[in-house]
This record gives sequence, structure tokens and C-alpha cells, in this order.
Amino acid sequence: MLSYITWTARPDIFILGGWEVRWYGLFFAIGFYLGLLMMTKMYANEKVKEAWADTLFIYVIVATVIGARLGHVFFYAWPYYSQHPWEILKIWEGGLASHGGTIGILIAIWVYSKYVTKRSMLWTLDRLAIPVALVSALIRTGNLMNHEIYGHPTDLPWGFRFIENVRYWQHGANPIFSVPSHPTQIYEALCYLATFVILYLLYWKNKKAKMQEGLLIGIFFIGIFFTRFMIEFVKEDQEAFEAGWLLNMGQILSIPFIIAAIVLIIRALKRPPVVYAIEEPEKPTVPTGKKVKK
Repeated sequence: MLSYITWTARPDIFILGGWEVRWYGLFFAIGFYLGLLMMTKMYANEKVKEAWADTLFIYVIVATVIGARLGHVFFYAWPYYSQHPWEILKIWEGGLASHGGTIGILIAIWVYSKYVTKRSMLWTLDRLAIPVALVSALIRTGNLMNHEIYGHPTDLPWGFRFIENVRYWQHGANPIFSVPSHPTQIYEALCYLATFVILYLLYWKNKKAKMQEGLLIGIFFIGIFFTRFMIEFVKEDQEAFEAGWLLNMGQILSIPFIIAAIVLIIRALKRPPVVYAIEEPEKPTVPTGKKVKK
């Protein structure tokens, strides 16, 4: 007898005045908030300027949203958006690509490292990789709530039947369920969560790991993009043009990051640890008691 799970979760938490508050957006916001807390704690642990964490938070949010949106536009739906460019701004209608978000973050961190920290780009990426792995797990949980990005049909007992017309209750219709399919959102979320745990423990329990520049971000790329590459084999194509491809777009875009991961890890293990001088706090201005001439 075929066993499966019928997934009936609603993608929205509530609707207020026609405005939907979705689980996906909530998980996204929670992830960024936890990320800010973690980066602030790491910066405090290393005695660097507290303001660096706040600045990084802004850089990453802007870079993630813009990069992920443009990644979807150019990698998955350019034929459509090239004819409807004004719709690129309609992010609330969906359409974000993690590879684009990663590229956006890399560009932002290059600017951030050059003009804010004056440190190696890898120094920031090694630390940022930890909360981003957690955010990635939360985003895939949001995809689960949205009944999207799931896998091929399966007869495994943990196969999920997803709702294909997720707005059915707004139109007085009945839900249309998919055949039992791989819950690839859960597969990815668990892999990303495991990556987060590994990186977190390496940073806080291994004193040397955080000083081997490129090691943590290299492990992050393996944990995120290699697992993504493998899981894509049981995932439905996101766009029709991928049909018949040996590797889909998600896998093709993952290959450069996997190669970079191998190079970064080997490089980090061969080179000596990098130690930065502790940032001196800014000295407050001491009043001299002298009057300033106007």
C-alpha cells in the first residue's frame, strides 16, 4: 500500500487588508535577525568595531534581495523579463534565485572589505558563512510552506503530496494535490542546517579554524552547493527550458562554487593562520576647558 504525507499548510500566516504575511517572509526576516546577532557576537569575541556588524547587515540585505532577484531574472526567466522589464521590480510576486543572491553577497563583501574593514574579503566571508547557512535552511523551510521547489514523484513513505493551486481558498475552489513527491525542500534544509552546525562548532570550538582564511567559506560552499547539486537530481525542473538537459540550471550554477570550495579549503590548509591586530577603540574627545573662538 502506497504511503505518503498530504501537506496542507497554508503559505500565509494571516491576511490583513489584502496584504499577505507569509511564512517565507517571516523565516527570511528571522534568519537575517539571527544573523545580525551572531555576527555581532563574533565581532565582539574578536574585539572588532561593533559598527562593522551593523554595516554588514545592511550590505547583505540589499545584496541578497537585488542579487537573488536578478539571478532569477537572468538565469531562469530572461525571455519573459526582457519583454516585461518593469515587472523585475515586483519581487513580492516571487522569483528569487539563491545563486544570484550569493553572487550579490560576494560583490557586496568585496566593497565592504575594501572600504569598511580594510581586511581580507575571506575574513568576512568565513564569519558570514555561519549565519548564511542558517538563513538558507530557513528559506528552504519557507519554500516548503509555499508548496514549491519540490521533487520528482516517489513511492518512498516520506513522499509529500503538495497543493498545486495554493490560492484555492481565495477562489472558492478545492485543493489540487500533486502526486507523492520528494520533499526536496526538507532535504536541502536539513543539509544546510548540518552545514550551519559544523561551521558554528568550528568557529567556537576550534581556535585555529577561524584563522585559516577561506576554510569556513570553503566548507560552506561544499555544504550548500554540493548538496544542492546532488539533490537537484531528484528535483523537478524550475523552468520548462531545462527539460532534457543533462544538468539543470541549478546544477550548472553550482559547479563554479564547488570548484572554488575545493581550492579555498586546500589553500587554507596549506597556508599559515592569519592573525589580525586587535582594533583599537576610538578614543573619546576630552574637553580641554578652553573656549573656542568664534
